[in-house]
Order: sequence, then structure tokens, then C-alpha cells
Amino acid sequence: MSEIENKNYRDTVFRMLFNNKKELLSLYNALNKTSYTNEDDLIINTIGDSTFMKVKNDVSFIFNSQLNIFEHQSSLCPNMPLRDFFYVAKLLKKITTEEDLYTSKLIKIPAPKFFVFYNGTSPMQDRKVYKLSEQFETIIEEPELELIVTALNINNGHNKELMEACDTLKEYSLFVSIVRQYIKEIPKNVDDRNDAVGNAISKAIDKCIADGTLSIFLKKHRAKVQEASMWDYNEELHLKNVKKEGYDEGYDTGYDNAAIAIFNNLINKGHSKEEAMELTGVTEDMLLNNIKS
Repeated sequence: MSEIENKNYRDTVFRMLFNNKKELLSLYNALNKTSYTNEDDLIINTIGDSTFMKVKNDVSFIFNSQLNIFEHQSSLCPNMPLRDFFYVAKLLKKITTEEDLYTSKLIKIPAPKFFVFYNGTSPMQDRKVYKLSEQFETIIEEPELELIVTALNINNGHNKELMEACDTLKEYSLFVSIVRQYIKEIPKNVDDRNDAVGNAISKAIDKCIADGTLSIFLKKHRAKVQEASMWDYNEELHLKNVKKEGYDEGYDTGYDNAAIAIFNNLINKGHSKEEAMELTGVTEDMLLNNIKS
């Protein structure tokens, strides 16, 4: 079994930065255009429930009677509402574990809000909204169950107002762009690409420290940032290769067949059916129709 399949949990630079009450409150204020300073009132309640390669959720916390669920993604995923639905159900169950749900008393819960911070290389507008009802097999004008996820593009140059309101997010975005630029400059014929990528990340860290970009954080957590950045790079490259292989197999028979080809490729590489469905958007109906055809 590969190293990727063995690791249940890997930290990310984003999570390292924002799994901290001070930085988390700064990001909350930037999103909500507020100016709260009482970070001690913020309760982090992230569940370490892991899925393919990364933690299922990066940070969740309760503040101002809201249950905020933040996720960082380097790939576009229209299935985020369903993923967050499963996750918030676990959180709410944990929050109300001491409550009697059959009592006549109304049990209050914090209002959930869902955000995805996207910094992948595929194009995306500044802001994109995903709805759980879009995943329903039947279109319903007034769905009785809904969950809305707001995806924000945090690549350098996007969502400038948000970036100006949260220095750490802005500097994180700049750090990622510098890492990518140095990796991009690696010659294609390099003998050991992994070693070259590691050197490029190290060079990017040096530049950011010299320029004052996340300098204190990078000095303190250099080794962990180096490892997390290398992992992020390998994960993104892995997903791109898997998708390309699947596309090469199924491009001439339409989108569904291409997605199924990618799904089969993931299964062949040892991923579970649930992981493969989550990554490709393939549904049970798509698989059933493919078998019938």
C-alpha cells in the first residue's frame, strides 16, 4: 500500500494557520465585516474525521451563536454540500449529546454557516455557491432540506476586499503563489523532481521570511510547513494524473463515461468506492446505467 493510502491524517498550512483562535476570529471578522475582539468566546470543535488524503473538515468553531464550518480545498468539488451535511450532523449530535430530543422543550442549536476556501489551479470566479438541492435527482422548487456552501477563491489576486480585511489570509495566498512559481521554474528534465520540488518550497519559504510574509509563522513551523506544502503538491498532482488517465480512457464517450473512467481508475489504485464517488461526482445511478449499457 502506498504512503498516500497509509496516511489517515495530514495537516495543511491553511489549517496550521487558522486552527488558532486569534487568526480564526480575524478570518471570521473579515467574512462577516465585523470587529469582534473577544477571541476567548470562540470555541473550536473540529472533529478529526479523515477521508481521502486530508481531514474531512479543516476547522469548525462556535462563535456569536453560529456554528462555522471552514474547509480548504485545492480542487473544485460540487459535492461539498453533501459532505458538509454529514459533517454538521456529527457536530450537532456531539453538541446535543446531553439533551433529550424527545422533550417538549425546544432545544436551541447554533446556526450553521459553511465556507470553502479554494486555492487550486483550475479557474474559478471569486465566489461560487453550492446547494444541496442541486444534488437531488429531482429538481424541487422549494426543497424541504437545504444546505448552502459558499466557496471563495483565495488565490492571489482574487477576493481583494476579503484579503485586505484579513492579513493572514492574504499572506497565505501570496505564500502559495510563490511556492507554485518556484515549482513552475523547475526544469522538466530534472533528475529527481521530488528533491527539486522540496528545494523550491524551501526557497519560497526563505523568500517569504525575507519579505515579511508569514515570517514569524514560517520561522517557527518551517519543517511542518515544508512537509505540508510537499504533501499538498503531491496530492494535487496525484489527482490531476488520475483525472487525466480517466479522461484519456473515456473522453470520446461523453462526460458521464469520462467520470466513470476516472472512478474506475481510482478503484484500481486502491481507493474505496465512497472516496472515488466523492472525488468524481459519480452516482449510483451512473454506475448502474454503465453496467446496463
